[in-house]
Amino acid sequence: MLPYKKVYSLGDLIPPSVVGLKILVLGCGNVGSAIVKDLAKYLPSNQIVAADRNPDVARKVAEEIGKENVSWTQADASKYDELVNIIKKHDLVVGALPGSLGYISAKACVDAKVSMVDISYMPENPLTLNEAAIKAGITIVPDCGVAPGLSNLLAGRGASRLDQVEGIHIVCGGLPITPVPPLGYTITWSVEGLIDEYMRPARIVEDGKLVKKEALSGLEIIEFPKLGKLEAFYTDGLRTLLETIKGVKSMWEKTFRYPGHVEKIKLLRDLGFFDEEPIDVENVKIVPKKVTIKLLDRKLRKPKVKDLMAMKVEVTGIKSESKVKYVYYLLDYYDDASKTTAMARTTGYTASVVAQLIVKGVIEDKGVIPPEKLGMNERIYKQIIEELEKRNIKITEIEEKVS
Repeated sequence: MLPYKKVYSLGDLIPPSVVGLKILVLGCGNVGSAIVKDLAKYLPSNQIVAADRNPDVARKVAEEIGKENVSWTQADASKYDELVNIIKKHDLVVGALPGSLGYISAKACVDAKVSMVDISYMPENPLTLNEAAIKAGITIVPDCGVAPGLSNLLAGRGASRLDQVEGIHIVCGGLPITPVPPLGYTITWSVEGLIDEYMRPARIVEDGKLVKKEALSGLEIIEFPKLGKLEAFYTDGLRTLLETIKGVKSMWEKTFRYPGHVEKIKLLRDLGFFDEEPIDVENVKIVPKKVTIKLLDRKLRKPKVKDLMAMKVEVTGIKSESKVKYVYYLLDYYDDASKTTAMARTTGYTASVVAQLIVKGVIEDKGVIPPEKLGMNERIYKQIIEELEKRNIKITEIEEKVS
């Protein structure tokens, strides 16, 4: 547990009581490495430990950053007892693992009594850990990436400004700056998480009721400022919003892609490329999804192709007896100076900033604290937005009267 009570803003010098804290980053992929680098820069008096199942990956990240406060270790989240023991040696964990390991790592933090910020797209409900986290005296901020994550933060901000919330609509997507054949898309994050997004039924609120929609359904064309026409489809990105914001008539999340992408992904899905049931190939059992992950990673991960992140969040409701809509826009691009993708920037920096707020005592609540709850706290929300702006991630807010 973090050994202090006083609240500090991110602009303050790090107090003596937090000097020497050890922060463990689980997962050193594209986003995880960006988190390590950002934490090392903004928490220079603390030790940032890059951890990965593959020790060579963790070591490479630490060596490339090249700061005295960055080290590395091996950590295999599939070995639960070992993971708990590693976590116990640290003061805070930032999880950047695939969704299949997200809940396990969060539970390990509870058992180790160490707070956590997590960006994994876990299939389980992280709120089920709330009572255990409170009992352990720790804070867990789940789904703290870009979407879910920053999208939830903005939804919470909009909801907090209304007397009654009627609708929340989120559209978000990471894209190459121009379409890249054959899918008009490049990989900038976890391939496993991407396939999960294409397969997991989307939970939405329709006419005030929770319903499930088939993944990739609800296809529509949306005009986005500066980008033009993009296609959008239902994905299961509302997450904790389904439990934390009640009484809405309509609530959904969709993902942006360039037009034509969904048709091609549906073809792959319908042909069984995403199936998890093993098939026999010349007396060898092969899981199609695992092969597809390897193929997509090899064919679509193109580090030289620059990307962008586009997001629009609309929150509609009643304020002072008038119908009002808050609209939030984000458009972020690959950063040439740091060679960091827009996906890594918006996902990783969001998690890093929230982790820093925990380290500095700004976020003190215990239990599982979803990002939308942070958005509902004006002081915390403003600090997060200010810190993102320092990293040139800018959110535009528009208030509109609805007739």
